[in-house]
Amino acid sequence: MQYYSLHKDSPKVPFSEAVIKGLAPDRGLYFPESIQSLSTSFFENIEELDNVEIAFQAIQQFIGEEIPEVELRDILTDVLSFDFPVVEIEDNLGTLELFHGPTMAFKDVGARFMARCMGYFNRANENHVTVLVATSGDTGGAVANGFLGVKGVDVVILYPKGKVSEIQEKQLTTLGQNITALEIDGVFDDCQDMVKTAFLDTDITSYKQLTSANSINVARWLPQLFYFLFAYKQVKSKGKDIVFSVPSGNFGNICAGIVAQKLGLPVKHFIASTNVNDTVVRYLETSEYDPKPSKATISNAMDVGNPSNFIRIQQLFDNDFSILKNNFSAYSFDDQQTKKAMGKIYKKSNYIADPHGAVGYLGLQKQGLKSTEYGIFLETAHPVKFLDVVEDTLNVKVEIPSQIQKVMNKEKHSIPIKSYEALKEFLLQ
Repeated sequence: MQYYSLHKDSPKVPFSEAVIKGLAPDRGLYFPESIQSLSTSFFENIEELDNVEIAFQAIQQFIGEEIPEVELRDILTDVLSFDFPVVEIEDNLGTLELFHGPTMAFKDVGARFMARCMGYFNRANENHVTVLVATSGDTGGAVANGFLGVKGVDVVILYPKGKVSEIQEKQLTTLGQNITALEIDGVFDDCQDMVKTAFLDTDITSYKQLTSANSINVARWLPQLFYFLFAYKQVKSKGKDIVFSVPSGNFGNICAGIVAQKLGLPVKHFIASTNVNDTVVRYLETSEYDPKPSKATISNAMDVGNPSNFIRIQQLFDNDFSILKNNFSAYSFDDQQTKKAMGKIYKKSNYIADPHGAVGYLGLQKQGLKSTEYGIFLETAHPVKFLDVVEDTLNVKVEIPSQIQKVMNKEKHSIPIKSYEALKEFLLQ
C-alpha cells in the first residue's frame, strides 16, 4: 500500500515511511492510494469473528507486507486487550464505550497501535525518533502511555495551559522516562500549529527525525475504524439501519468510521457532533470553509477550530459537497445544552455520560431516528476524566478507577513554552 499527500506535491511513500514522517514534506496529510472493500462474507459472519480477527482483516490492506501477519496479529492482540461494549441507553439507541483502556479514552487504541508499529520498524536500528504531538485533552495521556519505554522513541507533548482537565494533565505530565510535557501559553490550535511548523523547519528536521502521534498520523488514525466494526458486530442482530453520532474535534475518529463504511460496513448515516467550535457545521450550511480560533468548553477534547482530518473526509466523499451532505451531518451544541443532556441521560437511564458522550447523544436527538434505525453515540472518555463537571452537573459521586488512581498523587513535571521560538530552542537542545 502506498500513501500520497492530499496536497499532491510530495512523492508517494509506503506505510512505514508515512508513519515515521507523520506529515508529508508538502505539509499534506497522507492518504491511502486505494481502499478495497472487504468480502460480503466478512460482514455476514462478523459475529463469529473475535476482535483481533476483525481488526486484522480490516487493517491488513493498509499495511501490506511491511509487518508480517504473525507480528501484526501479535500487535493487535496487545492493542485490543480490553472491551468495547455497546450499552443500551434507550429503545433503538445505545452508546459505544471506548474508555476501557489504560488511560480511559478512545485514543488508547490508535496510540498503542502506532507505538507498536514504530517499535517494530525501529527494532533493527539505533536511530532515535522524536514523536511531537499536540493534545486538546486525551491524546496526550494515550500517547504518553502507549509510547512509554518504547525503544528509540522520545515523546514531546504540547498541551494548552489551563485548558485540559486535572486528570488529563496528570496522565501526560507524570510518567517521566522518555515522555516530556510542554505547557503552551495558548489554545489547542496554537499547539497544533507549532507542531506543523516544526515539521517543516529544516533547522529541526536536519537535526532530529520528527513524527507525529496526532490523528494526522496514519497509524494513529486508521485503527479507529475498528470501533465501528466492533459496534456492528454487537448490534447486527437487531436488523436496523445504523446511524453513528461521533463527538468530533479533530475529526479523526469519524473519518476512520467513514473508512470502515468504504470497506463495506453497512452504515446509514454519520453525524459529527461538536461543541461551539462549529467550523464544519458552518461549512455544511454555507459550503465555505472558514476556521475560527477555538473556544474553551467543558468538552475540551473537541476544542478545535481547524480540524485537520476534515480534508480526509472530503477526499473520502470524492471532494463532492453534495455527496458529503447526503451522507454526513454536523451539529453544534453549547455547554448548557451538554449539561442538560448529561442530566437527561442520567435521569432516564441511570447512565453517567461524560460531556463528549452527551454531545454525541445530542447529535442523535437533533437528527431524529426512524423506527427502522438504531442510533449509536460514541462515549469517548470515562466520566472520571471530567470529574468536577460530571459530579457538579449530576450531583453524584464518581468512583475513581484504578487506572486513574495511580497517577493522581504523582508530581506534575512540565516545561512552560510561550512561543514557537521557545519550542524550537527546546527541540534543538
